[in-house]
Amino acid sequence: MAAGELRELIVEADGGSRGNPGPAGYGAVVLDAATGEPLAEAAEYIGVATNNVAEYKGLIAGLRAVKELAPDARVRVRMDSKLVVEQMSGRWKIKHPDMKPLAAEAARILPAGQVRYEWIPREQNKHADRLANEAMDAGKHGRQWQPSASTAALDTAAARNAAAVPAPPSGPPGDATAGAAKARAALAGATTAPVGGAAVGTASSGVTGVAPWAGAADGQAAAERAAATGAAPGWGPDMGAPATFVLLRHGETALTPEKRFSGSGGADPELSGAGWRQAEAVAAALAARGTIQEIISSPLTRCRQTAETVAARLGLDVQIDDGLRETDFGAWEGLTFAEVRERYPDDLDAWLASPKAAPTGGGESFATVARRVAATRDRLTARHAGRTILLVTHVTPVKTLIRLALGAPPESLFRMELSAASLSAVAYYADGNASVRLLNDTSHLR
Repeated sequence: MAAGELRELIVEADGGSRGNPGPAGYGAVVLDAATGEPLAEAAEYIGVATNNVAEYKGLIAGLRAVKELAPDARVRVRMDSKLVVEQMSGRWKIKHPDMKPLAAEAARILPAGQVRYEWIPREQNKHADRLANEAMDAGKHGRQWQPSASTAALDTAAARNAAAVPAPPSGPPGDATAGAAKARAALAGATTAPVGGAAVGTASSGVTGVAPWAGAADGQAAAERAAATGAAPGWGPDMGAPATFVLLRHGETALTPEKRFSGSGGADPELSGAGWRQAEAVAAALAARGTIQEIISSPLTRCRQTAETVAARLGLDVQIDDGLRETDFGAWEGLTFAEVRERYPDDLDAWLASPKAAPTGGGESFATVARRVAATRDRLTARHAGRTILLVTHVTPVKTLIRLALGAPPESLFRMELSAASLSAVAYYADGNASVRLLNDTSHLR
């Protein structure tokens, strides 16, 4: 290190809760940026808390350790919690009452100009994760974590390798621009192997374990596209960071298990007891993933209730967009398919045969809904390029977005299963291409 040059340290921090909220703990490690050598470790069982509280506690412990070691050092904080990274970077508002004092405490430890924040995939944060789990294991047995009993140093080599990786390009941590840049670098320097006829850089396998709508997957896709076309790294269209829509169908209402038509033209039912439980489950899952930056909902009650449940967990506001409302099913509202078949057989046959046919009594055709949903999609993708947005909506809008992204015919709407409180995801690129990342995921409900 040259004379007068400030030392650089890396803080890797994590926190966890077994229940969210539940028994919780945090871990933090301070690394020398030049060598990757661990300089300090911290971990603590903190009792019952949420994941986010534990993550903030880990950050605070790591920054305090830096202040004791080298208060003038430049600091890179690396965490797999996008919530903490985005909030501490000033890109996301902090609205949750439990988060505000913790964020303020973290900000006071070192001058803001000395600290910068980076998102990293969970698999690159194993040292801090191991420490947090050791703390929770100790708490389970009525003890506090002791450095002498720790085996987290087994991950020191992995932490050292991660510390040697240069900082990602500018932009939101973990976004597709960073992923694509890494993929191009991998293609430039990695040995290639045939995969289905295309040469793919072996380094692209590093995206394993990333959520379907996380930016690193975009880097792998960029690498595969470049390799398949034979384009040299840096040549061809740069896809940039996509607008990623995570599509959440609302939780159950009383009409859902009875499979009754429930659109925007009849009653506006609330969530049932099961629906509220589903909303809480999906909120916990999305909070754990930490990728959602904004929430936009259909104006109908069942969607707003689902969205507000998620928003309360993430500390975000809910925006309403009328373009996300369900189809108006006209006179069929509240009826089962069999009841519609009995009362309006000709209209039902026409509706099944053509997307231009509307339900009895002035409802909306699927063609009309598709135009509305496509216009909403175009407006939102233009506004939210490079961001991950949760859209809380209904069966038909979700299926329509999937259909349009795939270029599938209208009859494909009848061939998709979409459960209550399920998650799907589509990424939209600046050149007009789209990538379906997920369809009807209900793993969080099991």
